[in-house]
Order: sequence, then C-alpha cells, then structure tokens
Amino acid sequence: MKVLLLSAYDADSHKRWRRGLVAAIPDWQWTVLTLPPRYFSWRVRGNSLSWGRGDALAVLRQPWDLLVTTSMTDLASLRGFVPELGRVPTVVYFHENQFDYPVTGDAVPSVEPQLLNIYTALCGDLLLFNSEYNRRTLLEGAEVLLHKLPDQVPSGVCREIADKSRILPVPLETAAFDVAGEKSQRLTFVWNHRWEHDKGPDILLAALRRFGRQQIPFALHMVGQQFRRQPSEFAHIRKLLSKLDALGAWGYRESVTEYRQLLAQSHGVLSTARHDFQGLSVLEAVAAGCQPLVPDHLAYPEWFGRGGWRYSEDVESCAANLCSAMMRCAQQVQAGARLAVPDITHMSWQTMASDYRQLLEDCARGAGNSP
Repeated sequence: MKVLLLSAYDADSHKRWRRGLVAAIPDWQWTVLTLPPRYFSWRVRGNSLSWGRGDALAVLRQPWDLLVTTSMTDLASLRGFVPELGRVPTVVYFHENQFDYPVTGDAVPSVEPQLLNIYTALCGDLLLFNSEYNRRTLLEGAEVLLHKLPDQVPSGVCREIADKSRILPVPLETAAFDVAGEKSQRLTFVWNHRWEHDKGPDILLAALRRFGRQQIPFALHMVGQQFRRQPSEFAHIRKLLSKLDALGAWGYRESVTEYRQLLAQSHGVLSTARHDFQGLSVLEAVAAGCQPLVPDHLAYPEWFGRGGWRYSEDVESCAANLCSAMMRCAQQVQAGARLAVPDITHMSWQTMASDYRQLLEDCARGAGNSP
C-alpha cells in the first residue's frame, strides 16, 4: 500500500500520532509531508497553497492508494490545486475541532477555520476522531453555524459527516506503560499540560491555595510545553509552591525518560483544562501509574468514567472540587492504600494498531463509510 500522510500543523500531539501510525504499520510505503506548527491562521488557510503550488506538488501528483490527512489540512482547496488527489481514498484524522475552543474576553471565534473543518470533513471518505467528545462538539458546533448562515445552505451536511465518522483515539507507545520508578515517599502531583489559558492555570492556582491551607506536605511537578508568553498565573503558582515547600520539577522536560520517571514517581495527575479533546498527557500519566484528578467533563468520562471533580465555569467552585479530589488522593497515600488507577492498556499502539490498519484498508478499498 502506497500512502501519503499530510500533517498540516505538525504540533506535538500530531507529530506523535503520525510517527506512531507509521511505525505501527511498517509494511506500507509511507510518504509524510508536514508543515511547522506556527502562524496558525495562515497555516490552516494556506497549507493548500504551500503544498499545492510549492515544492511538494510533484509528490502530491504521484499515484497513491490512500491519503491520510490531519483535520488542519485544507483538503477542499488542495484537491482543487491537485485534481489527482480527488481520486484517492482519503482518511481525515481529527485531533481537535475549531468549534470548542474557549473564547477569552470579548473575542469572537473566526468563522473561517470552522468552515474549513466542515469542508475538509465533507471531502474525506473516512473521518476518525480521537474522542466522542471531539466528534460531538464538532457536529453540534457545525449545526449551530450552518443555521446562522443567511441562505443557500444545503440540508444533511451534519448527517453526512456523522455517518462517515468513527472514534479512534491516539494510542500511547508501549514504552509509556513500562516506566521504571517507585512512587515518591512524599505526596506528589504532576500537572503536565501546555502553559496556556485554555488549560486552566487560574483554576490550578486557586486549588493550590486551598490545598496549601490543609498543611499536608506535598510536591507538584509543573511540566509541559511552554511558550515565550505565558499567563501570569504561572509565576504566582511558582511563588506559592516555593512558599509551601512544594515546588517539584518546573518547566518542559527535554528527556522523555526523565519526564516519564517524574510521572512514575507521582501519585496523581491534575487536569484543570477548559478543553481537552483527548487528554493525551493525562493518559500518559495514568499509564505510568498516576491517579487521574480530572473534571467530569470533556473527553475524560470516556476513559475514566464518572467520579472526577465536578466541572463548573466558576473558578472557585472548580478549585474547591479539585482540592477535595486532591484530599482524597492524599488520604489514600497516607493510609498506604493502593491508588485507584484506571487500566488503559487497551489504548496502546500494540493493541490498537490492528484497528487502524483495518479502518485504513477498508477506506482504501472504498468501504470506509460503510456502516
């Protein structure tokens, strides 16, 4: 099988997924084209121009058995630039959708990236979503947007998208489940997300202030992808942790081995995210033995069931709920009880590679959108 894989905004999770996919099906002939994850507005609108009129054009025009793209790819325009691609069975992988990002202040979401999601979904033969939450919020958001448009909106668009969509999470590497290391003697948490507003640093800060008043010795590792500009809460979190003598590792870990050892030493992984389409960093921590302290919201109930801290738009309510969850984890550790950690071994590449192979083969044979 000769497969072309396009990652139009090759962020860390996208890169991890495509590398895992290629490694999981080594007998296929893969060609991978990527574009760097920067200049978001230009990248999602301009990737078809970059590829369709750039140096990659000769590659795109080759005969392919299957095309696999991420949802950031402007597939409709790319097929216009390269008509040969219109005849290739196409799988689109949705790591995220543009309908469910939190809006800060008085900002109004741009309609164009949302329409691009719809156009790309309509062009794909098989749509794979990393969670039902991701799929549902795209369909709900698309339905709302289409009802707002003034005229000439065809019926059945969302039904067409739903009928050819499937749920298939990004798997974890086998090594993520085989992490050497023992739990710290001191109660230890880890927060391992992008250092941005949508990951809820304001909720985390408020929860830590509450938990700190309990005078329970603990440590918190603050790791994850960082950027030049960060929300001000991170400086306050560091100051608070230092004051509580609870400052663990701080900042992004370049070494995967070191990072996974930190996970293995931690008792609980915290998520304060306002949106997470899968929560790959939380899943990796759980694979290393961390108890998930996450909201009953977003994609988390799909992986862990109900029973996390209650999600609320009010920061203080969220903080109180998370603090209570941290207290329960502390009680288990203090009592020497076995931590309640969900079994997610079924979410490894070793287990899920056959599912990917089957769905992609079906699409290549023209059966990708069959019930």
